[in-house]
Amino acid sequence: MKTRPCFALFPLLAALAGCQTQAPTKATADGRPVRVEVAPVTVRDVPRVIESVGTLYPFEEVTISSEIEGRILEVNADLGDRVEAGALLVRISDEEQRYMLAQNEAQLRQVLERLGLSGEDDTVKDIRDAPEVRSAQAELKGAEQRYKRINELVEQGIGSRQEFDEARSRYDTRRAAYDVALNQVRNLVQEKQRMRALVELQRKKLRDTKVLAPFAAHVNERKVNVGQFVSANTALFSLVKIDPIRLRIDVPERMAPWVRTGQPIEVSMEAFAGHTFRGKIWRISPTVDSSKRTFVIEALIDNPAGALKPGSYAKASIRTEKIESLQLVPAAGVAYIYGSNKVYVVQDGVVEARDVKIGDRLGDLLEITEGLTGTESVAVTQINRLDTGARVEVAQR
Repeated sequence: MKTRPCFALFPLLAALAGCQTQAPTKATADGRPVRVEVAPVTVRDVPRVIESVGTLYPFEEVTISSEIEGRILEVNADLGDRVEAGALLVRISDEEQRYMLAQNEAQLRQVLERLGLSGEDDTVKDIRDAPEVRSAQAELKGAEQRYKRINELVEQGIGSRQEFDEARSRYDTRRAAYDVALNQVRNLVQEKQRMRALVELQRKKLRDTKVLAPFAAHVNERKVNVGQFVSANTALFSLVKIDPIRLRIDVPERMAPWVRTGQPIEVSMEAFAGHTFRGKIWRISPTVDSSKRTFVIEALIDNPAGALKPGSYAKASIRTEKIESLQLVPAAGVAYIYGSNKVYVVQDGVVEARDVKIGDRLGDLLEITEGLTGTESVAVTQINRLDTGARVEVAQR
């Protein structure tokens, strides 16, 4: 039985081979050594620098809404304007609010007069001093004196029984009226407090017809126009405070001991090439994201000119106090092949390919965390032609 060659497998194998980043080849076809340049592995004490890319956020962001309903009479700011704290943003018609305030103040004055008070802040120290109570007390006292006088005459046999009954009835009526006056004054005291609260609330509504900026900020969005009728809770403006501006970045969990609040941070952006913005770490998240194994830090960046805008990406650099002895090789000497990083150690003209783990990048140098001892030299040219056992000729750099 004959077997057929599997030509259909050739394209598949070729495609798989093409998926690799770099496939090594050995020395030259005629067996001569490959001429390469080498560089020694350098060991250097380096202060750790945390580098990450994050997003800028406003320091404060707020939507200003109307607290009352009414027609917009005036709008004093628009997109991009800087407004100071207390600046008038919107003025709403106050006609209805003024009428309501006048009505409430009139009702409050009536209560104050009945209590014998002249000012809104005055209080009744003793309800028996209120005019209504004093009047009822005076009538009660007069009725009581008449009742006692007639009672004495009746006991002496010179007073009529009819006058006695009338005096007693009048005394009982005045005593009941006095008790009613006391209760009325107590109610008036409570009514005064209620009316005072209504007046203060109405005065607040009148003040709310002028919508003011709560802090110095920039207008992010204007949402209303002159002549528009708004109800309570209608959004009027969106304000952002961007000096300082917040930068939020993710930091690997292993670097947690290296950062602290107040630590300086430098920020750069593509839009401002060559310019560095400075700030300090402001807040550090107490938790680690289990999916990314990172935690969030926030920094405050000085932004007096407003050049940095919320939503932009920025590169952050944090120089820490952590100093480590690092093994460094030129980046040109590291190849990524078949899912691993390799360097090619050259010793006595023979190559040894080693799998390594890389750490941070320092300029044109890469940190090697595993795979080297620090005493080797590695090839930095022609590495795509090298593999274990290949013979090389070292050229002077």
